[in-house]
Amino acid sequence: MALAGPSSALLSSSSSACLRRLNPLLLSAACRRPPGGQRRAARRFCAAIASEADVFASPEVAKSFDFTNEERIYKWWESQGFFKPNFDRGGDPFVIPMPPPNVTGSLHMGHAMFVTLEDIMVRYFRMKGRPALWIPGTDHAGIATQLVVEKMLAAEGVKRTDLTREEFTKKVWEWKEKYGGTITNQIRRLGASCDWSRERFTLDEQLSRAVIEAFIRLHDKGLIYQGSYLVNWSPNLQTAVSDLEVEYSEEPGNLYFIKYRVAGGTRDDFMTIATTRPETLFGDVAIAVNPEDKRYAQYVGRLAIVPLTCGRHVPIIADRYVDPDFGTGVLKISPGHDHNDYHIARKLGLPILNVMNKDGTLNDVAGLYSGMDRFEAREKLWSDLVETNLAVKKEPYTLRVPRSQRGGEVIEPLVSKQWFVTMEPLAEKALRAVENGQLTILPERFEKIYNHWLTNIKDWCISRQLWWGHRIPVWYIVGKKCEEDYIVARTEEEALTKAQEKYGKSVEIYQDPDVLDTWFSSALWPFSTLGWPDLSKDDYKHFYPSTVLETGHDILFFWVARMVMMGIEFTGSVPFSYVYLHGLIRDSEGRKMSKTLGNVIDPLDTIKDYGTDALRFTLSLGTAGQDLNLSTERLTSNKAFTNKLWNAGKFLLQNLPDRSDVSAWDALLANKFDTEASLQELPLPECWVVTGLHGLIDRVSTSYEKFFFGDAAREIYDFFWGDFADWYIEASKTRLYHSADKLAAARAQSVLLYVFENILKLLHPFMPFVTEELWQAFPYRKQALMVTPWPTTDLPKDSRSIKRFQNLQSLIRGIRNVRAEYTVEPAKRISASVVATADVLEYVSKEKQVLALLSKLDVQNVHFAESAPGDANQSVHIVADEGLEAYLPFADMVDVSEEVKRLSKRLSKMQSEYDALVARLNSQSFVEKAPEEIVQGVREKASEAEEKIALTMNRLAFLQSTVST
Repeated sequence: MALAGPSSALLSSSSSACLRRLNPLLLSAACRRPPGGQRRAARRFCAAIASEADVFASPEVAKSFDFTNEERIYKWWESQGFFKPNFDRGGDPFVIPMPPPNVTGSLHMGHAMFVTLEDIMVRYFRMKGRPALWIPGTDHAGIATQLVVEKMLAAEGVKRTDLTREEFTKKVWEWKEKYGGTITNQIRRLGASCDWSRERFTLDEQLSRAVIEAFIRLHDKGLIYQGSYLVNWSPNLQTAVSDLEVEYSEEPGNLYFIKYRVAGGTRDDFMTIATTRPETLFGDVAIAVNPEDKRYAQYVGRLAIVPLTCGRHVPIIADRYVDPDFGTGVLKISPGHDHNDYHIARKLGLPILNVMNKDGTLNDVAGLYSGMDRFEAREKLWSDLVETNLAVKKEPYTLRVPRSQRGGEVIEPLVSKQWFVTMEPLAEKALRAVENGQLTILPERFEKIYNHWLTNIKDWCISRQLWWGHRIPVWYIVGKKCEEDYIVARTEEEALTKAQEKYGKSVEIYQDPDVLDTWFSSALWPFSTLGWPDLSKDDYKHFYPSTVLETGHDILFFWVARMVMMGIEFTGSVPFSYVYLHGLIRDSEGRKMSKTLGNVIDPLDTIKDYGTDALRFTLSLGTAGQDLNLSTERLTSNKAFTNKLWNAGKFLLQNLPDRSDVSAWDALLANKFDTEASLQELPLPECWVVTGLHGLIDRVSTSYEKFFFGDAAREIYDFFWGDFADWYIEASKTRLYHSADKLAAARAQSVLLYVFENILKLLHPFMPFVTEELWQAFPYRKQALMVTPWPTTDLPKDSRSIKRFQNLQSLIRGIRNVRAEYTVEPAKRISASVVATADVLEYVSKEKQVLALLSKLDVQNVHFAESAPGDANQSVHIVADEGLEAYLPFADMVDVSEEVKRLSKRLSKMQSEYDALVARLNSQSFVEKAPEEIVQGVREKASEAEEKIALTMNRLAFLQSTVST
């Protein structure tokens, strides 16, 4: 259908002047409707303004929604204070803590996904009347930020170590002030209606105070300790890194087979070990085999000689961990450089031997190889093994290489002295929170993953060897051992006072140089952002615990579970009631987006080309927890949806009363169709579309409440496009243009406005910009759309109208199909005889104008009867539904003689094509030599051709019989 109406005149300078005297939330028409309810040739409309500047554009003066208006609309929303929680309508607060993006970050589709979903939630519950708070902020991102600033300094010829710690951190703060707002400005561009007056940064004074308080409380309870354990070590960054910051990639490498001689045995007594990292053999503390492996049973309990170590002996042991089918079935145990070996060594009480320095070079334990880079040593070691006849073979092998997410270097498992949090007692409470229903994880299947991780949780390494971050609040005593004598305090002054009380006034102290893992401060985010540990803060009292935590499923362990544990530990409450997990965004082929593949879709470029609303709507169509394949085809389709909305708004504005007609607008706005009586008074199309709307409101509201956003989006899309735009708007034209009945026209106007307004409300959380622009285009807006109350649910519905209008639709579709089948000229009006039972005729005949307009019938020659017409044998017979048929005379549609000629010619061509296909299939050479898929394709084409020939022959015979008659 064509929604666009007559062309509209642009605003004149005089009309522009009048705009500035209007209420910012009011719009008006500038022209009068001509007599008789005819469409106006042109009409000028005033746009809403705020703060002496234009904010909104109207479909009357704009051909399509202008994406550049989005930023202006956003600034207007923010200036009006709409993003702040409003307690005027009561209700429990709805609170979402935004997952803080890295301060170094630049907008990517992952950000676009979480912003879209969280903004949908906030906008919905805000319209529902709940005080809605979405807390924005950024993470200081210790490693990432320090790397960025180090690279910046390197470009100036300066190394971090050339500066003092204080000088370097000052440089980082300067960088943050200059560039740190990039990501938040980009998030605004997505329409995020978060309360920017409450924006937080994890290194803010308040949040830093919370971090220190949390460390001290955990330490006082004996849950924080210091010790030397195996961690993920970054040789280039010179720091421990979290599991999240390690990415595994499959890369080509080698599997090295090495002889380990058995001490006291003959030359033939040796065990061959397969390893991907021969340089770690200097850290071997045992050789292990499976106790069921008979090949090596004779050696268990004896000693093996580690190659190239001047005869160092290690025990040969049996352990079920060893896979007898991997490699040779013999495992070297190097607990200082392998996580699995480390756990075996701890279980069996084996020593830990470290052979590597923190810069990735081998240490003195490696003897002659000391000081060599780990990869250089690998090559040299293998060469020496070959020379000493201890090398068996080297074969290609695909390695699973751990690399730093930040720097890309290979991560080294390394024993290092770090600070740890004992996690088991914290995890127990977090497990119970899900078990007893205090916390709901959506989708539910992620509960198993959550439970598995917490049940098998390991202690958390929380220290990082960086300069940027929260300094660990621990001070050491000069001249004392760090492990024995340290002081935990909130400030250096407090630490010094404690030290003086214990060691005297002359004591000297120094602070631990390490900082805390960024995830430590992030774990406090839901309550530290609201004022904790100051429990008297209004925000903490009003908005904690929060309602929903929405984030990607990939950080369920690293962030979500830790927030749950810390929230319960420090506040006594689960920090949120729901965890909503979204999937990852992939390209149209389901591949992960990466610069290497060249398939990265930039959100800002997408917004420029398709608009924010189209991007948001596309992202919202995914299913919770499942990855979403994003394609330009989907974006293009939803951009078209934006245009369809705009054109619908244009149609309404061109067919509603002038603003000056106050009584007409009062009548329009008063019609709410919220009673059975008001619904029953409506004609069939109006009753049908209002009933459909009321059902839509119920279904969509339920989907919003259940966080089924994809379902809600599809329901609205289908109703607007399939029911309202394609059917009711077209049907309404019979009231607006083809009827002298003013009451019918006014009723249609009321229904158009009522349905469209409610569609805008339902759609607003998904597509905030275009819906607000359209909302403001109508006169007498008392509120902005984003703070307008949500539609009422459980409104009356007339199920009978649904069935009746479906019958009418079936009839119209049937007539349209026949017109297309017989290639009737689009502008040609044809006659029709509608045959039905008396009760069906009663309601169908009332919509004769609708039937004629939508089927392109000659309204003067549409007849209704309970029996077939006399010329039935010269007509096309349509069965629309049980008890509803139609007859379309051939003479009205086509020149029968010409149609017979055309079909005869077409049949001859089709027969020739079919014969050619059959000939190929009858060729033994073709069938035997051609690929099976080619042969099958020809068979399918032949079958299709045969069906088309049969249909054409039947139609031709029918036409010929008509000519004879």
